[in-house]
Amino acid sequence: MRYTPLAGAVAVALLGLSQTTQASGFVADSKATLDTRNFYINQDNRSGDAAPSYGEEWGQGFILNFQSGYTDGPIGFGLDALAQLGIRLDSGGRTTKADRSRNPGIVFPLDSDGSAVNEFSRIDFAAKARISDTELRYGVLQPKLPVLTYNDGRLLPQTFRGAQVSSADIDGLKLTVGEIREASGRISSNYDDLRIAGGTERVDRFRYAGGDYALTENLTTSYYFAELKDYYRQHYLGAVHNLALGDGKLTTDLRYFDSNAHGANDDQRAGYAASGFNNNGEVDNRAASALFTFSQSGHSLGLGYQHLSGKSNFPFINNGDGASAYLITDSQIGKFQRAGERTWLARYGYDFAAAGVPGLKATASYLRGTDVDSAVAGADSEWERDLRVDYKVQSGYLKDLGISLRHASLRSEVAGQRDIDEVRAILSYSFVLR
Repeated sequence: MRYTPLAGAVAVALLGLSQTTQASGFVADSKATLDTRNFYINQDNRSGDAAPSYGEEWGQGFILNFQSGYTDGPIGFGLDALAQLGIRLDSGGRTTKADRSRNPGIVFPLDSDGSAVNEFSRIDFAAKARISDTELRYGVLQPKLPVLTYNDGRLLPQTFRGAQVSSADIDGLKLTVGEIREASGRISSNYDDLRIAGGTERVDRFRYAGGDYALTENLTTSYYFAELKDYYRQHYLGAVHNLALGDGKLTTDLRYFDSNAHGANDDQRAGYAASGFNNNGEVDNRAASALFTFSQSGHSLGLGYQHLSGKSNFPFINNGDGASAYLITDSQIGKFQRAGERTWLARYGYDFAAAGVPGLKATASYLRGTDVDSAVAGADSEWERDLRVDYKVQSGYLKDLGISLRHASLRSEVAGQRDIDEVRAILSYSFVLR
């Protein structure tokens, strides 16, 4: 991990203060949880010539999350730790075995012989300092921002390393500034530098800044700027509005991204290309979307539309091992982020607490994307259907045990995209250690 003089100063100050009587808050306000996750996935690629077309893996994950309090005084110091372990319970054969019936590598990293490893793990730390409602973190980060969102779609979640400052000192305004240097994928023990889909060269700097401001009790606006060195610069504008309608609520979610080439990508240097159609490898994308969701008596119905313009696909940090994009179309399998793509979506959810069964929720989504840029205008289209049921036990010996069943189907006419059916089953439980 790369260190800066500022981070070194934070770490030294933290070490010194934690050994004094002023560090009472460091221990007294600390929290520790152990999250366990039993994860099964079945993925059937139903088109294309590559064999085998079938993947199935099962594993047990453990995520230990320790968060210290802060030392006493005008500047509080703390230290967080995040340890993750994934254990293989079942997987496919070796990728080098010609007659294998299924492919490993969906959940676990591959060993040198092409088989899934027995286990993989990583441990990370974050030094932190706080003044009033402003916090500096250096080390492991899991941002949930429009310009960078960590992925948690497998056994273990994605993590990043870098520095971030967040502040809520101004009433109604939350500001965030950060720099990411490395990322570790959801099926990896290692950290790597950064790239986007279409690029092969990696870079060690992603910077971002922005904020969310509550204009009124029901309206929050957002602006963020991000820059991935030698790849792209991106502006984001967003607004979320809640409106009471009778006994229900209408939520409007508006998002707009403007992304353009930067550095080596702008110069069209080899290895720094972006995916797209006739874009000469350059980042050139605008993504506009609107999602309207009406909720009442446990029911929620959402209708949305997203339009991508420009010659490249939507750019976001994607090292090729699973990543999330802050798009209303980011789904279980697809993202509907291709150049020129226009996507309609419908989403229905029901919280069975309204029917006397607390803890049980179900959702169904359908997305259809058309007009993907290709050699034949308007010819490429795709659709996805997602079904999900979640239940958390409310009482008894199994209280807080979580069960999640998810099924998705993707059908696509886009070149290089295979039709996929996928099932995921997840059992989760969290132990409060402190």
